[in-house]
Formats: sequence, C-alpha cells, structure tokens
Amino acid sequence: MSVSGRTYEPVAFVIEADHVAAFARALGMDPGRGVPPTYAAVYALGTTVPQLFSDPEAAVDVAHLLHAEQEFVWERHPRVGETVVAQGRVAADIERRGVRLLSFETEVTAAGERLCTSRALFVVRGASR
Repeated sequence: MSVSGRTYEPVAFVIEADHVAAFARALGMDPGRGVPPTYAAVYALGTTVPQLFSDPEAAVDVAHLLHAEQEFVWERHPRVGETVVAQGRVAADIERRGVRLLSFETEVTAAGERLCTSRALFVVRGASR
C-alpha cells in the first residue's frame, strides 16, 4: 500500500543558541555567524522523518534504507530563539523492481512565514510491503 500524499502532524522546534553553537563548532564554523544552513537537517528533517519511519502503515524498512538525495530551498534562515514549525509529507511512494522510492518533503514556517522546504529521497532495497 502506497502512502503517497500522506501528511504528518506539524512539529514545533525552538532554535536554541547552545545547540546551534555546538552544531556550528562541529562544522568548524563561527557560532557568532548565526544558524548554519545545514542546521536545516535538524529542524526540518530531524523533526519530521521520525513520524514517517514510525508510521506502521508506511512500513519503512530502515535496515535497508539509503538516504539517496537531500536538498533544501530557503526563503530565509531561522534566527536563534525562533520557534519553527515543520510539517512532513510523502510526496511520492513508488516501487520499481523490488526497490521502493520514497520522496519526503518538509515545509518549515515561523510565525506563519515560510522559511524552508526540504526534499529527501529514500531508497529502500528489497521492498516488500
């Protein structure tokens, strides 16, 4: 059964200064320069993908999953202290020759303003749902 089109509940996430600083330092970046662009993996993908992976109807076999593609498109970057809301959606769920292709999109807003769109492609080999 395909879960294409399924939308998950919005998830609120606070952009905390200490966490952003630790993330920036881990990348060798200056924490004083604000939220690194790659921090979107935390507030966009990290908040919503667990919903997909724990959805029994989606039945994602994470043991055979490859995170094949990832892209982010920003309207603007979040600010430290800001609360963002991320909402994930399965854009496509198709199977070809025993390989499942899941396209997962996340829209991120703050105070109703669009910040970021995340698009991920998960490839699951040996698909049998």
